[in-house]
Amino acid sequence: MLGICRGRRKFLAASLTVLCIPAITWLYLFAGSFEDGKPVSLSPLESQPHSPRYAAAGPRERESLEVRVREVEAENRALRRQLSLAQGRAPAPRRGNHSRTYSMEEGTGDSENLRAGIVAGNSSECGQQPVVEKCETIHVAIVCAGYNASRDVVTLVKSVLFHRRNPLHFHLIADSIAEQILATLFQTWMVPAVRVDFYNADELKPEVSWIPNKHYSGIYGLMKLVLTKTLPANLERVIVLDTDITFATDIAELWAVFHKFKGQQVLGLVENQSDWYLGNLWKNHRPWPALGRGYNTGVILLLLDKLRKMKWEQMWRLTAERELMGMLSTSLADQDIFNAVIKQNPFLVYQLPCFWNVQLSDHTRSEQCYRDVSDLKVIHWNSPKKLRVKNKHVEFFRNLYLTFLEYDGNLLRRELFGCPSEADVNSENLQKQLSELDEDDLCYEFRRERFTVHRTHLYFLHYEYEPTSDNTDVTLVAQLSMDRLQMLEAICKHWEGPISLALYLSDAEAQQFLRYAQGSEVLMSRHNVAYHIVYKEGQFYPVNLLRNVAMKHVGTPYMFLSDIDFLPMYGLYEYLRKSVIQLDLASTKKAMIVPAFETLRYRLSFPKSKAELLSMLDMGTLFTFRYHVWTKGHAPTNFAKWRTATTPYRVEWEADFEPYVVVRRDCPEYDRRFVGFGWNKVAHIMELDAQEYEFIVLPNAYMIHMPHAPSFDITKFRSNKQYRICLKTLKEEFQQDMSRRYGFAALKYLTAENNS
Repeated sequence: MLGICRGRRKFLAASLTVLCIPAITWLYLFAGSFEDGKPVSLSPLESQPHSPRYAAAGPRERESLEVRVREVEAENRALRRQLSLAQGRAPAPRRGNHSRTYSMEEGTGDSENLRAGIVAGNSSECGQQPVVEKCETIHVAIVCAGYNASRDVVTLVKSVLFHRRNPLHFHLIADSIAEQILATLFQTWMVPAVRVDFYNADELKPEVSWIPNKHYSGIYGLMKLVLTKTLPANLERVIVLDTDITFATDIAELWAVFHKFKGQQVLGLVENQSDWYLGNLWKNHRPWPALGRGYNTGVILLLLDKLRKMKWEQMWRLTAERELMGMLSTSLADQDIFNAVIKQNPFLVYQLPCFWNVQLSDHTRSEQCYRDVSDLKVIHWNSPKKLRVKNKHVEFFRNLYLTFLEYDGNLLRRELFGCPSEADVNSENLQKQLSELDEDDLCYEFRRERFTVHRTHLYFLHYEYEPTSDNTDVTLVAQLSMDRLQMLEAICKHWEGPISLALYLSDAEAQQFLRYAQGSEVLMSRHNVAYHIVYKEGQFYPVNLLRNVAMKHVGTPYMFLSDIDFLPMYGLYEYLRKSVIQLDLASTKKAMIVPAFETLRYRLSFPKSKAELLSMLDMGTLFTFRYHVWTKGHAPTNFAKWRTATTPYRVEWEADFEPYVVVRRDCPEYDRRFVGFGWNKVAHIMELDAQEYEFIVLPNAYMIHMPHAPSFDITKFRSNKQYRICLKTLKEEFQQDMSRRYGFAALKYLTAENNS
């Protein structure tokens, strides 16, 4: 039953609406296609016989428009009958067991939306609001390419997930870079009732590469044209979004608009809110043909099944070929071609209220789309300037965008109760592993951390790497959190080769890091540094998970496994590449050790040679690393021998040995059971020894640890007895696992531990 029938005031308003509808309809039809003396885009209701556009239309178009007018009249008569029947009877109760996405009882704000239905330029939402079944899957298509676009997609997806109450199926048309990033992100995000499919954008390039395009989106800005061919043949409808979109409401409300399509309407679009297609922005401005102001393609509702039957592929190609003969290229990518097709076939469009695509650029009429915050549905940053556009309310829009940008994505992993979802193998395995843990175990939190899935965003910034021809390249691998960010510039100055970093950050910290990096000339000048964000979750710093993430995405044959608070000597990168050849790392199992030193001075004149370093050791400016608190960690390096060594020398593994090494990319991962402080590197070196790696000390290599405040984890280790007990328990379990994996050879680790 209609909500407007509730109460006397609402019934009176409804009655007045019925009385006014015929008059308003015919007045509107008579007024023609003008608004404030300016032409506006055609809709089926504008097809009156007196209109010049009506007279200029072909017989088929006139017939289609006349049919639409008759449909409107029939709808008006039905509405009057329904209201007359409603007079004097109470609203009927809902039927069935299905809950509705838009029920006012669920607090979706529909009553406010209906009251705000007539906002400048928006048509009234008369009649019953269309509904979407609670468990109906909503399909969303997004074209995404490159590193920066993948960051934009994450913010868009957050805004959709924040409001959604339905299962979602994302169809991502992506290049290889964006697919790698987003596939990992969604796999580790593990949001219930969300499915993601990828479509190779590179394979679609030949479909649109023949179209000259001046838009900053490049060839990817044309790929919405081929969605009817790209998306599955059994997919009937889809919402298509640009990456610079922010949702301020449940996307199901937009999905429900499909029910309003009539006749041959197959495209749902919002009118363009700038004067671009009116051709009056500057002298000699010549836009592509469009109806009135044209339509913006940042938000599109596509009825795929009907488009295919209409031979959409042939339709847009013929139009593009014809217009390109005069226009030579597109200025607004797919939007120009969509508008040219609509100019010839206006019956294809259902015009969406403009709050479904509030377009923010310097010269738009976006302010006519809303009067209040509750009017906003979709915000579109459709200017190359993005957040720097001029708009009276730009601060509000920017803050809304930043809210989702920095919103904790882990909070969006909420279940959709009552909706059956596809079984996720990773999720089921995780639940099985967690169920096998004893929650009463005092070390439960340590054990649980091993199975925690951390949301991971690979290649957070642009990354470029050209493999070397001699196949000797080495990547420096490290991990860090926000409190070690200041080390990045110094490391980049000391190491010119590729770097793979895993950063443990919250969503808000990730944006702080982004601003820091973009403001640094040193970091922005380096394109061979891969930054992988692992988002915070749990109680412990997952140090070995971070190392594994950084290692997994190394693109060189060899890795230098370091820590972020060490500065490598100048020239170490080239020295290691030569040592790789000298020691034949390609065909032997060797771990080349880079001797570690430390200083207690925050300002250090970094030694430029081994001789200068030895002099600083003698003067007490430098020390061998951790000699005064953890001698066993680096004692086997044999620093006394290193002082005079001129050639590489071999050392034997000893208990608690944890040097920094250069190894092949295929070396074993770090053991994830060790989190926070303690034994994380020791266990890895033990595994290398178990796999019969030789430990070779490089005579002319060194690295220096820079001083910093103690980490939160080492403070917990020192102050919490239970922490130390659990670490000892994990060590014993690791050694038992080593015995099972490596048999008799692993017994020496137990013996060495007992003797140490």
